[in-house]
Amino acid sequence: MSTFVPKKEHLGEVLIHYFILKKSAAESYRILWEAYSEHAPSQDTCECCFKCFKSDDFNVKDKECPDQLEKFEDQQLQALLDEDACQTQKQLTERLNIAQQTIFDHLQAMGKILKEGKWVPHQLNERQMKNRKVISKMLPQRHKRKSFFATNCDW
Repeated sequence: MSTFVPKKEHLGEVLIHYFILKKSAAESYRILWEAYSEHAPSQDTCECCFKCFKSDDFNVKDKECPDQLEKFEDQQLQALLDEDACQTQKQLTERLNIAQQTIFDHLQAMGKILKEGKWVPHQLNERQMKNRKVISKMLPQRHKRKSFFATNCDW
């Protein structure tokens, strides 16, 4: 496998090539993903570039796309989850004005999973771990004290 890592300008020029060949942004993204995997531009980036190309802007130097989605910090996402942990990815996407895949990636990086309609930490916190240890020690003692099958009848 090749260790070649493409530069943004290279990928931009490849996108111009696909644009001239009348490929769609989504199709171009799929082709680039197959070739470069994690080094490929996102589908949003491909679509943004194609919008620029349609308006005769073929400058592929590193620049901000006018329609590019807003960048955000994990603290913004955490603040929204603290406000209401029952929000869906779609709702978070609309409130932060970023791609849903980006929300998913950040939630995963933050160790959050959706349980019963609520975003919770994937790992137990210190208090929860201590609580489980205490319970696991109590259950065998409870069984010794009074067996489940014990009855008050003498047969």
